[in-house]
Amino acid sequence: MLGGDGFFNRTNISLFLSFLKIGAILYGSGYVLFAFLDSELVAHGIITRQQLVDAIAVGQFTPGPVFSSVTFIGFQVNGVNGAIISTIGIFLPSFVFVALLNPLVSKMRGSKLFGAFLNAVNVASIALIVVVCYQLGKDSINNWRSVLIAIVSICILLKFPQINSAFIVLGGSIAGYLLLLI
Repeated sequence: MLGGDGFFNRTNISLFLSFLKIGAILYGSGYVLFAFLDSELVAHGIITRQQLVDAIAVGQFTPGPVFSSVTFIGFQVNGVNGAIISTIGIFLPSFVFVALLNPLVSKMRGSKLFGAFLNAVNVASIALIVVVCYQLGKDSINNWRSVLIAIVSICILLKFPQINSAFIVLGGSIAGYLLLLI
């Protein structure tokens, strides 16, 4: 932690700038956020990889966007002030970009060159999501219990595709707890 007192201390300024940068360049699914957070926060020793995985899990479990993971990270680093400033930092660029670019996007989408660029960005975003899913799986599915839960969860999803994912998460949590008792 960088330290300092008050709302505008070094820690909060660092959090704000990190999340402002990520929010400005993040495109695609919230899962892409994992890769950016890993390189920005874990690589610089602000949080551990396990804290990042926990934060993404919290973002998955809570209603709303996976960006709520950022609020959780901000709280982990600097309490309520860190949570507030991190949330503002991650969301501010999208509000600014939407306000500035919304009138132009439909016109730009009509351009062959810009349309091809947006399609390429979408493909790159999907590729990054695949890499993040692999990394999360590698970090999370690391013992027989988690392998068993993953296999059962996949089987349930394939057999009952209409099932609400919250039930899968809840069932996996209960199974994880029960398997720890063994």
